[in-house]
Amino acid sequence: MPQDQTQSQPVQIDIISDVMCPWCIVGFRQLEQALGATGAGAYIRWHPFELNPAMPAEGQNLREHITEKYGASPEQSAQNRAHLQSLGADLGIDFRYDDTSRIVNTFAAHQLLDWAQEAGLQHPLKMALFEAHFTQQRDVSQHDVLVDVAVSVGLDGEAARQILSSASYAGDTRARQQFWTERGISGVPAMVFDGKYLLTGAQGAQTYAQMLQKVLAERSEAAQA
Repeated sequence: MPQDQTQSQPVQIDIISDVMCPWCIVGFRQLEQALGATGAGAYIRWHPFELNPAMPAEGQNLREHITEKYGASPEQSAQNRAHLQSLGADLGIDFRYDDTSRIVNTFAAHQLLDWAQEAGLQHPLKMALFEAHFTQQRDVSQHDVLVDVAVSVGLDGEAARQILSSASYAGDTRARQQFWTERGISGVPAMVFDGKYLLTGAQGAQTYAQMLQKVLAERSEAAQA
């Protein structure tokens, strides 16, 4: 039946995000809940965005960075982290913050993610990088760390190291970033459903479910036309 066919076809969801963005993994977990609630299938493609493209190699203390960039007081920053940790716990995310937590440059990580897409392992690598940064508090700007994370999801370590040392994907990654910024993406997460509908920020499972249902309903109507 046409409706069954449209239900079985995965919805393409393009997610523009940065590994440093806690709301990106929050939004994805909410999207997972929506996919489970609606029974929709999804083809997910991650796209690069750098929240802090000028971040130096050594990174910056998280608390200092939040104060400098957003003007948050230490008390506000602590409240925001506590809120994220509570929200994350409900979504199966173990956000770990302390006084040594850092923001780092993610351009190398984005290059590795673009390469992993070709091997069909971009999504597991993205999940592993979120965990490495937010839970394990590893420095995901360091090539040794990135190679180790890549190997953990089944990618070839020597090939990963070559990608990073040669920066052979740098041009492609910059072009992908520019593609989205030229289309008005200025913050993340940003999710594009079926190539047509944009939702920005972590919108919650209910909102994502409504969007998925909208896409599936449109497909069903088109199939019956």
